[in-house]
Amino acid sequence: MAKQTFENAMKRLEAIVHELESGDLTLDEALKKFQEGVKLSKLCSIKLDETEKKVSLLLKDEEGNVRAQPFLPEKNEME
Repeated sequence: MAKQTFENAMKRLEAIVHELESGDLTLDEALKKFQEGVKLSKLCSIKLDETEKKVSLLLKDEEGNVRAQPFLPEKNEME
């Protein structure tokens, strides 16, 4: 099975929320959707944590200290 991307997991999670909010599911169906949603939520959380760690590594200075730096897109990216 292919590795689940953050974007695909979020899209599926949004679809599950919509299905649950519709009220058209049986209790068993709703429970299965809820369980799938919890798994997807954990996956998204893990992926965000991994990304945060990678960004922190990129922002470390020569002494190993992480410095906060705002993200400012380059001018030609905004055009």
